[in-house]
Amino acid sequence: MPREFSSQLGTVESELKALWLQAQAGDETAYRDVLGRIARLLRAYLRRRMAGSLDDVEDLVQECLLALHLQRASYDSTLPLSAWVYAISRHKLIDFWRRNKRYGALNDSIDDVDEMLLAGEANEATSHVDLARLLGALPDAQRRAIELTKLEGLSVAEAAARIGMSEGAVRVQVHRGLKRLSLLVKVVI
Repeated sequence: MPREFSSQLGTVESELKALWLQAQAGDETAYRDVLGRIARLLRAYLRRRMAGSLDDVEDLVQECLLALHLQRASYDSTLPLSAWVYAISRHKLIDFWRRNKRYGALNDSIDDVDEMLLAGEANEATSHVDLARLLGALPDAQRRAIELTKLEGLSVAEAAARIGMSEGAVRVQVHRGLKRLSLLVKVVI
């Protein structure tokens, strides 16, 4: 990872954490500012995971912010704020999928990529080209399994039926494909 990018991530984390700690001490301006910044990060995070439910992203962002507010006393200031925020948002996302009978699509999720690396808004045209190039480097079975489960939002069972594999085979292909993509992304960065 380039030193400048690593330093930017550290700066974002340290700024968020400093604002959060000021908010915890009663600074209302810092609280509004940190919640606004967290909301932007959560929107990007949730958009990637809710491709089939983009209309629900803002509602889920608000649920996450409310949970952060209600659980603010549980934050351990010795840990990164982003880890705590993403842990709470993952739980809210799982609750959302359960309510909407789509939990199976996330049940096989493997998050090998640091969420802070993905938090920024990307240029859509560039992202699609980069994603297509990365997916093109995968074997067909891995690429197809990832496209169906992660990009199209199908459950593992739905993807298995569509491509004629067992559910276990789809999970294995997704796992191996994500692991290989993680390695490819590390090489590119």
